[in-house]
Amino acid sequence: MSTGSGSSEKMRAAIAVEKGVVRCDEVEIPVPAAGEVLVRTRAASICGSDLHMVNTGWAMHAFPAMAGHPGHEAVGEVVESRSDRFSEGDIVLTTPHIWNSRCFADYQVVDDAHVLKLDPSVDLDTVTLAQQLGTAVYAAKRLPTSLAGQTCLVVGQGSAGLFWDFTLRRLGAEKIISVEPLKWRRELGVSYGVDQAIDVTGDAAVEAVRDLTNGAGADLVIEAVGSTPTLSQAFHIVRNEGRVVLFGLPESEEPVPFDYSQMFKSRADVFTVLGSQDEPGLTSYSEAAKLISSGEIDVEPIISHRVNISEIDKAFNIANERIDCAVKIGITFD
Repeated sequence: MSTGSGSSEKMRAAIAVEKGVVRCDEVEIPVPAAGEVLVRTRAASICGSDLHMVNTGWAMHAFPAMAGHPGHEAVGEVVESRSDRFSEGDIVLTTPHIWNSRCFADYQVVDDAHVLKLDPSVDLDTVTLAQQLGTAVYAAKRLPTSLAGQTCLVVGQGSAGLFWDFTLRRLGAEKIISVEPLKWRRELGVSYGVDQAIDVTGDAAVEAVRDLTNGAGADLVIEAVGSTPTLSQAFHIVRNEGRVVLFGLPESEEPVPFDYSQMFKSRADVFTVLGSQDEPGLTSYSEAAKLISSGEIDVEPIISHRVNISEIDKAFNIANERIDCAVKIGITFD
């Protein structure tokens, strides 16, 4: 297939045609401009933020969306370069900002500041997860270098929560607690470092955390869901003057109900996470890729399904409905 500039060849791409509706269509292969590369996508995966964006319209420019949008977790091969930093044949992790991301397509154009060259021997199916793992690595740089003696709690055991389990264990957390209603995700969390898994949500989860912490609450809470209820819940399960990381993407661009009174009373130190794509040298993504390729973390169990791009609607349905023990849905292009 010719992929040179001016090509009118077609490719498969996911199109978010309206809120909650994604389908595969044929569109023209994009043409890179100066400072950009054209990447043939070899593997991708659906992030929880993709679900938020497609289902609620958060940070979406318009519907129908750009071809391939909002996919941003992918690895591929450079097939055309208009950058002196990359050459044809390079294997790369693509790390665009979520508002410009278009990896749910056979080909994607990415500016050279958001492409990370990888060792050509990497396993393409698993190194894709370095994108999301890299965001947790990046966020953790704002935490103490050691969490020795601390009780940490992760709300949600999707792939983001699982990566946080691993990250907190590496930082030496004394105890890791998870809150997750789905049995298979709770069990997976234990394999990534969780000591005690709570199987209830809402007020029952708050009571369970209090029981496990002698009424004090957790020293550190990672909110890895991004729902309106769990946003407020984080401040009911953190100890006084503890720390909360709001990692989950917002549900909406509209104001959401929020228990500010509880946040105020908890006196918690709180931060949100955005901008790993702008880190000089894409360092956190590079660290994540090395953690995966070295075997320090085995991400294969997190990829519960692999679905071809031609069935992207099916892939989103599995991710949305969390059926058939779904965790991370990989997208294939063969």
